[in-house]
Amino acid sequence: MNITIKDYRQRRNILTKNIAKGIILFPANQVLPRNYAANSLPFRQDSTFLYYTGINVPDLFLVIDCQSDVTILAGHEPTIEDAIWSGPQKSLNVIAESSGIEQVLPVGRLKDKINNYQAEGRKIHYLPPYTSGRNNFLSELLNIPQQSIIGEASEELIRAVIDQRSVKSDSEITEIESALDLVTGPMHRTAMKMAIEGNYEYQVVAEMYKLAKANDLEFAFPVICSVHGEVLHNESHRNKLQKGQLLVVDAGVESMNHYASDITRTTPVGGRFSAQQREIYEIVLNTQENAIKRLQPGIRYLDVHSEAARDITRGLKMLGLMRGDINGAVDAGAHALFFPHGLGHMLGLDVHDMEDLGENRVGYDEHTSRSKQFGTAYLRLAKALQPGYVVTVEPGIYFVPALIEQWREQKKHTEFINYPALKKYMQFGGIRIEDNVAITGSGCNLLGNPIVKTSDEIEALF
Repeated sequence: MNITIKDYRQRRNILTKNIAKGIILFPANQVLPRNYAANSLPFRQDSTFLYYTGINVPDLFLVIDCQSDVTILAGHEPTIEDAIWSGPQKSLNVIAESSGIEQVLPVGRLKDKINNYQAEGRKIHYLPPYTSGRNNFLSELLNIPQQSIIGEASEELIRAVIDQRSVKSDSEITEIESALDLVTGPMHRTAMKMAIEGNYEYQVVAEMYKLAKANDLEFAFPVICSVHGEVLHNESHRNKLQKGQLLVVDAGVESMNHYASDITRTTPVGGRFSAQQREIYEIVLNTQENAIKRLQPGIRYLDVHSEAARDITRGLKMLGLMRGDINGAVDAGAHALFFPHGLGHMLGLDVHDMEDLGENRVGYDEHTSRSKQFGTAYLRLAKALQPGYVVTVEPGIYFVPALIEQWREQKKHTEFINYPALKKYMQFGGIRIEDNVAITGSGCNLLGNPIVKTSDEIEALF
């Protein structure tokens, strides 16, 4: 099921009906230099621009007149220099036609066009910029001081885009599943099999990257591949794998149309869990499977997160690492010593979908406010789920020596945490298990072909 020109037109039509008045302006991303213009960073298109156009070309502008439904693509026509350095380029008209856009405009005339709209009293709706270059360009184009650009972004447009992009169509879910099945699943199975003593983390990442590039795809985010899984966003890959360690791999690729996948698996180096590792692993796996079973429309993700925290606390209590009343421990935030992050986030054209528009706007609403409690405060998605949402479910248990020592010295939550018992876990590392799930009208669907995750399945790979 492909995303078509009709889909992009329909998305724009829905947006103009929701905004009704004014002009919508969506800038494409620019090619950014590493240190000079001809030595550039890899180009990644702005996700909202992709959502409404499907055009993966830099330095363009989408202009939508909400009253007349006229859509304009502004940009540069290719020059002979472009052809010399980059090969034959498509004309602006051809690019516009590929998305069903009616009109084109030389970018040099865009400012005059915007000035005319402003002279007519038309409101220019734009999203908050997330780069300094875009901030500066919008300031010049709209005659707004640079320090005011973010504050004057259109709240109406932000809300409309979030509401629309949050609910994934069947074709969007197909895109995510294609990324999962074509590369992300095989990539993780490869990484698991490479969890062998003597390999380096960077060798594991290299094999994963080889699979992505062999299918002309890119990573959706910097790969986490580390025997120090207790460092949540550990992007260093220089450690040599040693027996007794756990290798946490958090990675995914983008589909051809740039929809992200995001999977985490944890593998014992050498292919055999120790008794201690298996006990913690089973708690995390049970927590994740229970969380997925709880997903359905209308339920707050905050409540699913809280139940996951109780599952973790219950499991750790059975091991003697936590104690006391389970609900009291979670209400007090004692579980966050071991589970210091949120259960998951939205997934789509961004791995943390639309968070450039504001995490609180995407993950929270007027009925659900962000907790100030350590751990739960990092929950990116808390509001009630709706059919069409795609979310990650990624509980974990981590033993962070610095955090354990700090809490122990502060005598924090001593009624719930058995600090003497933690001495045997100070070098444990961490375990996280993550899958991607679509919310349906009656429950949820686990996306993609199953990727091995039970302890027995993982050991059977070796």
